[in-house]
Amino acid sequence: MRGHGLKLLIAAAGLVLGLGLFSFRTVKAAAEPQKAQLVDTSVTVGKPLPPEPRIAAPGTALYETRRGDTVVSVARHYLGQTSYLTSSELAEAMGGSNENLHGPFLKAGQELVIPGILNAPIAEKPVPVAKDFEVRAIYLTGLMAGSDHGIKIVKRWREAGGNAVVFDIKDSDGAVNIPFEHPLIGAHKAPIRDLPKYTHFLHSQGLHAIARIAMFRDERLVVAHPELAVKSQKTGQPWRENGKLVWTDPSQVEVQEYDIALAVVAAEAGADEIQFDYVRFPAEGDQKDARFTYQKKHPEWQRSDVIADFLRRAYTSLHPKGVLLSLDVFGVMAWQRPVDLAHTGQDIVRMAKYCDVLSPMIYPSHFFKMDGYDKPGDAPEHFIGESMERFEEITKGSEAVIRPWLQAFAWRTKTYSPKYIEVQVLTAKNKGGVGFLFWNANNDYSKPYAAMPEMKAAKGQYFRGDELPAVLKAEVAVPGR
Repeated sequence: MRGHGLKLLIAAAGLVLGLGLFSFRTVKAAAEPQKAQLVDTSVTVGKPLPPEPRIAAPGTALYETRRGDTVVSVARHYLGQTSYLTSSELAEAMGGSNENLHGPFLKAGQELVIPGILNAPIAEKPVPVAKDFEVRAIYLTGLMAGSDHGIKIVKRWREAGGNAVVFDIKDSDGAVNIPFEHPLIGAHKAPIRDLPKYTHFLHSQGLHAIARIAMFRDERLVVAHPELAVKSQKTGQPWRENGKLVWTDPSQVEVQEYDIALAVVAAEAGADEIQFDYVRFPAEGDQKDARFTYQKKHPEWQRSDVIADFLRRAYTSLHPKGVLLSLDVFGVMAWQRPVDLAHTGQDIVRMAKYCDVLSPMIYPSHFFKMDGYDKPGDAPEHFIGESMERFEEITKGSEAVIRPWLQAFAWRTKTYSPKYIEVQVLTAKNKGGVGFLFWNANNDYSKPYAAMPEMKAAKGQYFRGDELPAVLKAEVAVPGR
């Protein structure tokens, strides 16, 4: 019995030892996967990690190129988000921000830095100036203003001593050069893609921004909406001026409101001054055949009543926006001939009540055979002096400033030169003019460029030298420029 018990005891001890050994092996086996995982992890850490994605610096964006991309196409895509005015400007800036750019073409997978990114669209406000601020301006078409060449012209003019630019937001063919939503216009191309950005640029150059609107001579509007055209007495169809269908009816409220709405958009986009051109009735063609809305609604009115009433409403709409209103008028209106008044409706005395500035177009070459001159273009001193005296007399008692358009082109004169420019500016100033505007339809201002240093050097003789306050330039400087 004792021997049998001993055997049982030995067997039990063996069982316990076996179970303990089994338990130890089980624990060890359970630990093996963890040990293997730690080894695997150490191997993974030893491998090179993928680079962390780059973060765009403030004022920039990052773009990974795709197949078919070019520098210009990428610039066009991002232009609206940047401070740059043209895609060429942005493309050039991209070249300076990316060392890996070589030529216009891009490989897929390149990472580009896009400079000049704005946090929000530019919101520009007019820079207030007194109505007698001495403007020294050149004129730019809308197409030119929105181009690289136009930007160079602006900078060149500023360097020469100019302090203002007149630019088209609507020309006499009716083309609207800025984004503008209105039931009468529909889709259209806008060479000045971002007007607040453009006025911001002008302000950054220390320039007074004048937005020009050609009013009632509007071929685009007449073609799209013939119901708004001047009508023929004989046929009831749209009336034509010397065979051309170009005139809307200045007395139609829809036409007037269209142009006022465009002017308000310009004012709210930072233009400092709104300039109305063609603010008149047609002056050529068969006048007896032209029929206007006002002749039924207000049979007692004359054309001058229509123009005055329109300007009263426009002036009331625009002045609260903090902008000046200027009016371009025929130079010949200074002679107050009844036939001119009857045709155009430009009663200077009444118009002066509803504007800040009158800008008579007193180009010497346009005074055809007047005052006994066969070649008026070669007599700038006479015609500018005579015109200014007459306009000063007509507007006496009004608060309107006379700021003339001067000739910056060689048509009908053999004496056009920098000296020709100087004679016009000096004569206008001596006869009461405050500032001047240079007109060249091709935007060629080589002669004014040459004349400005001479005039600027003679301090006070040709112009006062008014400038926008220097602090404004700093306040509106465009990021990235």
